[in-house]
Amino acid sequence: MVPKNKKNNSNPNERYVIGVDGGGSKTIVVLANLKGKVLVKARTGSSHPRNIGIKKAVANIARTIRKVLPKNKKISAVFIGIPAMEEEFKFKKSFITKELLKRKEIPPTLKGKIIIGSDQLAGFRSGTDKKDGIVLNAGSGSVVHGWQREKEIKICGWGYLSEAGSAFFIGQKTLQAIFKEIDGRGKKTLLTKLIFKKLKIKTKEELICSVYSKRPMEIIPSFSVSCAQAGKKGDEVAKNILTEAGKELALSANTAIKKLNFQKNKFPLVLIGSLFKSKIILETVKKEIKKTAPKADFVKPKEEPVRGAVKLAIEAVQNE
Repeated sequence: MVPKNKKNNSNPNERYVIGVDGGGSKTIVVLANLKGKVLVKARTGSSHPRNIGIKKAVANIARTIRKVLPKNKKISAVFIGIPAMEEEFKFKKSFITKELLKRKEIPPTLKGKIIIGSDQLAGFRSGTDKKDGIVLNAGSGSVVHGWQREKEIKICGWGYLSEAGSAFFIGQKTLQAIFKEIDGRGKKTLLTKLIFKKLKIKTKEELICSVYSKRPMEIIPSFSVSCAQAGKKGDEVAKNILTEAGKELALSANTAIKKLNFQKNKFPLVLIGSLFKSKIILETVKKEIKKTAPKADFVKPKEEPVRGAVKLAIEAVQNE
């Protein structure tokens, strides 16, 4: 809950903003004041319209916003960063706003104050105050987004079946390596033991049932965690998968760098997403990108991407 103001410090005119960071696996919403101080935080599941549909995504966002709404306080702006907004949902912003305002959790007072934007932009701004630069997002999916004055470039981000270097990519490679070992087509790997333990199974038949009886977009990305564990323990198969993922992520970033003519420039390259917890992936990405852009300034935000959404909401208020 929002802390109660002390009697002598009460300010009924204080204004607030709400930042929303939508994602394929989770949605984080925060309430902040105009100084950027986070007062309340809430989270829920996916708000990815491609994966679960617009209405379910809107429902999750609305319910989570409701959890952080203060009583009798003025909300001046709400910035909602949603996945795939720069792809197939680019022209659905008005529709999404209307759907949100239909929800009982969203008060009518928020009409005209909701800004629908990209989770990629929110992620970028969580790591820098600069307007030009690149964000490389490597989580359940993978995408690169860059800005240079009026020019804007997006690379990858075309859905879990084609997002090279993503957690889904790693999970899929992990599953393939396991079946190669089981068949005798590939090397022995710690991945088999780790995934069987993770799923609490003992046979290849159970593995098939576990993977294909659930939505692949949910279970397969989770294998990337086991792959990182195996890689850390020195498993060669896992290390090769992680290195390949790093090279794919760097390829996407380097493509954006070239299109924006950043090769000789110093610019912020914001790295966000759970995959950068892997030392192998992080070091591979940096090494490959440095070959193209030696002056790239790698930034791993100390704050969550939702802080970028807060910044963008505050900027909207300041530009009124």
